[in-house]
Amino acid sequence: MRRLPVLPAAAALALSGCATAPPAKNYDAFRAADIHSILVVPVVNNTTNIEAPSLFLSTLPIPLAELGYYVFPTHMVARVLEDEGLSDADLVHQADPVRLCGLFGADSVLYVTIESWAAKYLVLNTSVVVSFDYVLKDGKTGATLWSEHRTAQYSSGNGSSSGSPLVDLVAMAVSAAVAKASPDYMPLARRANDEVLSTPGVGLLHGPYRPDRDR
Repeated sequence: MRRLPVLPAAAALALSGCATAPPAKNYDAFRAADIHSILVVPVVNNTTNIEAPSLFLSTLPIPLAELGYYVFPTHMVARVLEDEGLSDADLVHQADPVRLCGLFGADSVLYVTIESWAAKYLVLNTSVVVSFDYVLKDGKTGATLWSEHRTAQYSSGNGSSSGSPLVDLVAMAVSAAVAKASPDYMPLARRANDEVLSTPGVGLLHGPYRPDRDR
């Protein structure tokens, strides 16, 4: 797993979730599909942040490639889909996955929906939250091979104390204001991808272009 980029001063990172590990997935269909390539289609955005889809889409190709899969260039994918009358992400997600994969010769298609991409300001604290749904479908049958949900967040008010209550209050207020003005979503998006794609028993199996491929 790659190291998470340093967050703003006084910010503490925490992934949400249960204390107990989720049950391991059944990968029989995934293994049987023997996928070599993944088509990453435009992201559906269920939030009010208009920049979220393009920013998040940019975080997907590298971790997928590192897992051992060929990933089609996202800009090329968007252009081809537009030529096919699928310029809207919702239309893409509603389209037949077999048809989508046939346009590119892909083995599978990855859909992601952004459920949360927001910062909540509470005077002395700003909580930044991202939340995503992931679904991978077979390019030959359209069947779902893998799916997962992930949420990540950090709070700007969980810094260390200076020993002076007044100084701490001022520092917390400044940190929260900075986070509200320019919240840094990208480290959280990358962490969510790392956790959801690479966690053994939860994420994707290693692909054919990794020497330590899962069997």
